[in-house]
Amino acid sequence: MLYAVIPAGGSGTRLWPLSRAGHPKFLHPLTGTSSSLLQATVERLAPLTTPDRTLVVTGAAHVAAVARQLTVLPEENILVEPSPRDSCAAIALAAAVIAARDPNAVMGSFAADHLIRDPDSWVCTVQEAVRGAEQGMLMTVGITPTRAETGYGYLETGDRTEGVPWRPVTEFKEKPAAEVAEAYVRSGRHLWNASMFVWRVDVFLAELARQQPGLHAGVAAIAAAWGTPEQDDVLGAIWPTLPKISVDYAVMEGAATAGRVATVPGDFGWNDVGDFHTLGDVLPADEANNVVLGTEAKPGVLLRDSTNLVVVPQSGRLVAVLGLRDLIVVDTPDAVLVCPRDRAQDVKALVDELKERGEEGYV
Repeated sequence: MLYAVIPAGGSGTRLWPLSRAGHPKFLHPLTGTSSSLLQATVERLAPLTTPDRTLVVTGAAHVAAVARQLTVLPEENILVEPSPRDSCAAIALAAAVIAARDPNAVMGSFAADHLIRDPDSWVCTVQEAVRGAEQGMLMTVGITPTRAETGYGYLETGDRTEGVPWRPVTEFKEKPAAEVAEAYVRSGRHLWNASMFVWRVDVFLAELARQQPGLHAGVAAIAAAWGTPEQDDVLGAIWPTLPKISVDYAVMEGAATAGRVATVPGDFGWNDVGDFHTLGDVLPADEANNVVLGTEAKPGVLLRDSTNLVVVPQSGRLVAVLGLRDLIVVDTPDAVLVCPRDRAQDVKALVDELKERGEEGYV
């Protein structure tokens, strides 16, 4: 049975002021239901694994909130990273802890903050990736592109072997310019990189040792002390020394060059909920194409002669909009955001400016 690892980090700056460093987007119910993104991720994994084989890696500031939302998980399955070291350290720590329990285990890594519209199709795609992992490949789940998206990285694939559902990954591509993205989609050889990975833990850790021996040695030392009285001391001493690097850069790109990476293309309505405009595209809208998030809030929202809005009422005040279109309105107790939907990606710049001004309380 699959071990599932859920890296739960990042602050979701393009969803500010709803998403904050202390309460990031994966803890919010942005699914169109009462479930948070994190809870929806665990629910989606139910056909593939069990709570005792599901691990969450999160920051110290979020442990209590994660534990409250995921009461079905054993306490020891919430791994705490003392500080952000990017995805490779987090995923590698989970892989090493799993390897200590089950040296030949197959592990999948799935972000805490993605939306999947067709979970049954997603499960089938992951099951195909598991079969590739069992044969020793480092597997990814690639997303069949629906448009020439410039905000995602891409996987360049080689020719599929007859009778095999996965394709070799020849190269990881950075976020492209618009004309390059269009060429990628036309080629039929490129998939979106959603950073969903499936592999045998022994295969991944061997590749980590080959490419990142220092990171491997550090994580191995932490894992050796995991669950012992020395755990916190070893973690506190070694963790800050680990390189801050994504698993894509640290392992997967070099492994693809060596012919060790394959992907299963999937088409299951994936979305990474990167900004409010995207949220407005994927959640149910009213007859005027307005999306209101959290309709249980009182006194709520009053919209008149307005279309194509994304409204997030979180302050307890009435939010009223008259005669406007194509806007985002987010009302929280201490900050209000109003911006055009086509500027949703630029919200991150506001967060950056707040940091520069030293106004961390808003971040």
